[in-house]
Amino acid sequence: MSDESLGTIFIVDDTEVIRDSLRWLFESRGFIAQVFESAAAFLAANDEEPTGCAILDVRMPGMTGPELYDEIRRRDWQLPVLFLSGHGDVPMAVDALKKGALDFVEKPFNDNDLVDRVARCLRLDAERRRSAAGRQSVAVRLAQLTSREQEVMRLVLAGKLNKQIAEELHIAMRTVEVHRARVLAKMGVRSAVELAQIVSLKDLG
Repeated sequence: MSDESLGTIFIVDDTEVIRDSLRWLFESRGFIAQVFESAAAFLAANDEEPTGCAILDVRMPGMTGPELYDEIRRRDWQLPVLFLSGHGDVPMAVDALKKGALDFVEKPFNDNDLVDRVARCLRLDAERRRSAAGRQSVAVRLAQLTSREQEVMRLVLAGKLNKQIAEELHIAMRTVEVHRARVLAKMGVRSAVELAQIVSLKDLG
């Protein structure tokens, strides 16, 4: 069974039989799937960036799969996209890969292979969302530091010893130790090594 926290599989295909068979395939494996008969229907149902991944048919009436992908990119959505392509559509699918789509599968496809590829897309999206949440958490903690604590942290991350920091900032070494302890506490870490793992000098501007 799939982990529902991975998000939803959005299936966009103008052929009802394919939509229904794909939804059944993924739901039978424990995934959450939604189907749309057109690119317009998918966009109308998603005002904000959806989480999960999208399976787009290459050739559809109105907006094609590659054109829908262009719109997804224009909206700056990071949603992973996989294309279903007929033999003659392969060049279009390859072009979409060059633009950042994750994969394409030729029809007729192997069910297990398709499920494996889609599961990979879902895992990538889940990891991206976890990383984004982690960066946001770090940003919130950084905002809690005083100006002096930020100065001390920069020097700690630069590999400076407490004595060197004290000399550079013209403060007592005991004061450096206090600031350093507060930095570690506010950032939720126990050492300078852990601090460096979640914060880099470029994050501090």
